[in-house]
Amino acid sequence: MLLVMHKEATDEQIDSVMSTVTENGYTPHPIPGGERLSIGILNNKGPVDGSKFLALKGVKEAIPVTRPYKLVSREFKGEDTVITVSGVNIGNGGPTLIAGPCAIESEAQALTIAERVQESGAHIFRGGAFKPRTSPYSFQGLGLEGLEILSRVREKTGMPVVTEVLDYENFDMVEQYADIVQIGTRNMQNFSLLRRAGLCKKPILLKRGFAATIDEWLMAAEYILAEGNAQVVLCERGVRTFVNHSRNTLDLSAVPVVKRESHLPIIVDPSHAAGRRDQVIPLSRAAVAVEADGLMVEVHNAPEKALSDGPQSLYPEQFHLLCRQVQAIHGNLHENGFGGDAVSA
Repeated sequence: MLLVMHKEATDEQIDSVMSTVTENGYTPHPIPGGERLSIGILNNKGPVDGSKFLALKGVKEAIPVTRPYKLVSREFKGEDTVITVSGVNIGNGGPTLIAGPCAIESEAQALTIAERVQESGAHIFRGGAFKPRTSPYSFQGLGLEGLEILSRVREKTGMPVVTEVLDYENFDMVEQYADIVQIGTRNMQNFSLLRRAGLCKKPILLKRGFAATIDEWLMAAEYILAEGNAQVVLCERGVRTFVNHSRNTLDLSAVPVVKRESHLPIIVDPSHAAGRRDQVIPLSRAAVAVEADGLMVEVHNAPEKALSDGPQSLYPEQFHLLCRQVQAIHGNLHENGFGGDAVSA
């Protein structure tokens, strides 16, 4: 249930409504809007009778929420959420470009790649300090040393950095160094980690599980918002299917569906979807064409020597081409009236 307050509702009326929600055994969640405040009713185990709240002073409407996810739903918040990180916006029409190596290997490697992708138009630098690998014998990342290198990349380039947290125990350390904390596909339903992310003061990039439905993905985001962190960026990175021509199957249909169902920004990771360098640029063009809010692309200055995911990493020159092409597609969409509201109308 969503209680929409009148524009003229006083602080006393709002407090009274929230107290009444609590007295009825529910949890009130205030949602500031452009012109008026709304109050979401959470922790109800069944339908909520809105009539008892409509009689309260200051309440304009009582709107039933039909989705199992509430805080992430457009029924709760109609306008798009825009997340700002060090002056970079995600969700304001995009595309926001995130680029860097799969894994941080050395300071020289990270800085070389960071400077190249920034020159081409990247807004945020990505790099793994902790790597979840299928094989226990594969490179697992530099850990704290990798985080320190990311910090120096930020200092020298001014770009905010995003890196993945693998477990609850290391969350504090990753939060200290990262500007955006990533929760990867394998941890999408790690509920203790999601709850910890909800207490984080920094934005969370939540990747879709490789076998997760969109509802399951949005419910995972709900865990984070329910704990108080509304800064969540969703990332589609491909789902596992029966194909063998790519690592995963990029579900571009998820982008318009998520935009219809949720106010959270959604970006696309074509690198992990493809697993192959030659597919990354075409998939990036397609992601921007369906109006993803951004891209997360793996780039390496010497991918043949990369310690992780070299075959899917673009050369810097290829990333430069990608930037030019996706910016052109984005510009054409909006110049010709196909972007934003025109698409959803």
